[in-house]
Amino acid sequence: MNFSDHQPPHFHAWYGDYKAIINIKDGIVKGEMPGRALRMILEWLEEHRAELMANWEKAQKGEPLDKIEPLK
Repeated sequence: MNFSDHQPPHFHAWYGDYKAIINIKDGIVKGEMPGRALRMILEWLEEHRAELMANWEKAQKGEPLDKIEPLK
């Protein structure tokens, strides 16, 4: 996430040369990502949606973000 980033709430994901922007609320993806990597990202999103939204709100206020556990 980037501080003071544009709406809607989203996060950026990179995998090698691929980059995608994932909407936190509905999982809509902009950009390209290999299928396996995208499935893992979307699984992580489902597990941590509330934490991601809380971090989005903190980022909009310029507050430090909380660490979110990686996919296990």
